[in-house]
Amino acid sequence: MNHRDHTPTPPPALRRFLDEYDPPTPCLVVDTDTVVARYRALSAAFPQARIQYAVKANPSREVVRALAEAGARFDVASPAEIDLCLDAGSDGSRLSYGNTVKKPAAIAHAHSAGITEYACEASGDLHAIAAHAPGAQVSVRLLVDPPDSATPFGRKFGCSPAIATDLLVEAAGLGLDPVGVSLHVGSQQQDPDAWDGAIATAASVFTAAAERDVPLRRLNIGGGFATSYRQAAPDPAEYATAIAGALRTRFPADEPELVLEPGRAVVADAGLIRAEVVLVSRKAPGDDHRWVYLDVGRYNGLAETENEAITYPVELVDDRDGPDGPVVLAGPTCDGDDVLYQRTPYRLPESLRAGDRIDILAAGAYTASYSSVAFNGIPPLRTYCIREGRPTGAD
Repeated sequence: MNHRDHTPTPPPALRRFLDEYDPPTPCLVVDTDTVVARYRALSAAFPQARIQYAVKANPSREVVRALAEAGARFDVASPAEIDLCLDAGSDGSRLSYGNTVKKPAAIAHAHSAGITEYACEASGDLHAIAAHAPGAQVSVRLLVDPPDSATPFGRKFGCSPAIATDLLVEAAGLGLDPVGVSLHVGSQQQDPDAWDGAIATAASVFTAAAERDVPLRRLNIGGGFATSYRQAAPDPAEYATAIAGALRTRFPADEPELVLEPGRAVVADAGLIRAEVVLVSRKAPGDDHRWVYLDVGRYNGLAETENEAITYPVELVDDRDGPDGPVVLAGPTCDGDDVLYQRTPYRLPESLRAGDRIDILAAGAYTASYSSVAFNGIPPLRTYCIREGRPTGAD
């Protein structure tokens, strides 16, 4: 599905904060009011669904706290994310352990925190859940083959419908509560119809499980809802309409309880990275493209530029008169892979020089959380959260 060219408008509070406090670059600033507004927009589009924020997208404490105060539930993937949510004011009963790869000790920790719902895809994990979280609700992750997305999951997660059905029957035999299935159609999924085939596969498992006296009631369709970067993405209502149609078609008799696990769609628009130009270089006389090296790159915040999957909009902070020209954007590290965009066309003023500042828009998701610990001695991306235009803390 093709969408028109688009430049997002960042929340005004972000640039007001940057202008007033002028923090050192690179830094990510997140407006938690926008986070809550995006969560509420999804809730309005899917009024009957249970929405669980995928903490991995942005685990800043103030982001999680704002969502907890707004009544959100959370999809967690580790003991650290569990503790983060609890410390931010959530309750274990509002958390769901969605990672299918977990140690028994992690399951025990989750159970002690009050988490009652777990995803799995293999018998070994199922037995660990039965041993360390007896009586828990279990969803089996399906391996699905959706249309292409910006960052597909490949075959890492999930199992076939036949194995899923066997696992659900096995779960019942272990004294667990097999509630349903979960799936994911890939991150930054631009096609609202991408869920139809996956929902059809899920419906076949519901039928097969019922035939073996294991009735299911819950369908978790994951996240994947796209954000507008340099192209406009569908809005929540478009996704909701397509998914509602798929549910009516694939579950004509009795639609299951619907669960969503958005991450990017909740936090991306709320964030902005301010960076500085470190160097501008031409590789050869007459080369049309300048190389522009920033103080942020693949290893300290922009991991999703790998294969140029996510194309962030960039803007020069200070207006500059004169012509612009094509550039290659790269990060600061001593690593040949730390190149952001060579194939995707970007243009910046010909007068660009070291010390100029660049804003990277729609950067609230999968930036600070992907940042390395200290590659080349560069610290992780510093995050500032603001609420009602005022700082609430830095991570």
